[in-house]
Amino acid sequence: MRRALPVLVCAVLLAACSQGGNESTLEVTGTTPPTPADTTTSAAPSGSPSADDGPPEVVETIATGLEVPWGLDFFPDGDAIVTERDSERVLRIAADGDHEVTELGTIDVAEPFNEAGLLGVALSPDFQDDRTAYFYVSTDSDNRVLRAEIDGNRLGEPEPILTGIPLGSNHDGGRLEFGPDGYLYVSTGETGSRPELAQDRSSPAGKILRITTGGDPAPGNPFDSVVWSWGHRNVQGLAFDERGRLWASEFGEQTFDELNLIEKGANYGWPEVEGTGGAPDFVDPQLTWSTDEASPSGLAYADGHLWMAALRGERLWRVQVTGDRARHPEGFFVGEHGRMRTIAVDPDGRLWVTTSNRDGRGDPAGDDDRILLVRP
Repeated sequence: MRRALPVLVCAVLLAACSQGGNESTLEVTGTTPPTPADTTTSAAPSGSPSADDGPPEVVETIATGLEVPWGLDFFPDGDAIVTERDSERVLRIAADGDHEVTELGTIDVAEPFNEAGLLGVALSPDFQDDRTAYFYVSTDSDNRVLRAEIDGNRLGEPEPILTGIPLGSNHDGGRLEFGPDGYLYVSTGETGSRPELAQDRSSPAGKILRITTGGDPAPGNPFDSVVWSWGHRNVQGLAFDERGRLWASEFGEQTFDELNLIEKGANYGWPEVEGTGGAPDFVDPQLTWSTDEASPSGLAYADGHLWMAALRGERLWRVQVTGDRARHPEGFFVGEHGRMRTIAVDPDGRLWVTTSNRDGRGDPAGDDDRILLVRP
């Protein structure tokens, strides 16, 4: 495997990062890890905000006492739909007032282990008319995409539309995001134990998929299959910017986490490359982080910036998007709220950020897990 390593490798960092644990909570002590090399801009440790952009602010706690909130989207009226990875619950959380939490129903998933369970959720772009929600779930045999109608505050019977995504104890992907083209984008992992699947275009593992609302390959896909891009290790963040471009946050192994600008049919290198260094065969990331600063999950776009939630890094990253480049990463709330899992932009342009301190790798406080309201 080719690696894009800095000239000086921090032995302490390599010892602290687990082989298969893309969400490891092991602490790094001793020498500060060097800044990764990158063909664009490498992310430095959290620093001071730029003169043009003030720091984000946590203005409210929306909800407490949740159990690993993983998926998050918004109803047309501004209320949120939230999935809990381990409890199998689908929740509706009121945007206003006392943020009442209502259970819409549950979805049966495999016995929770490591990173599998009830993961991403996305509401149909035509929700006002079709009342349909989409879910990414782990079963005893695979990962799959389901759809179900929501009638008032009741979740209907889920229907599978895409099955057979390889299941792993780690690296199950799970993020869902509708694009401006109306098609559903699905992130998958390469199961942790079978990294070679990321380079196998016949497998949906280690990919970003693009499907219709019925689960078929979307028109214009590059390989006459559900595959949109390939060579991914474990993508858990998808976001479209104001120009309709797709960005993805991706867990590295021992050295580099990545932020990628996704191109149709492109190969992002895993497991041949971690981080930068794959040209001309592979697309290099726009930014890389050392794994103790990121372990990135959720991703959102607002106000000319990408916002990335970091698990092991226990911070919220803000990244400026200028033209075709991602620049000037800044970290906020470092260590203040623990592990940050998912981030979404509400209809008022504010960020809802979930913590993930009850996922077996965190140190939960009495009110965890929480959803924080952040003013960008």
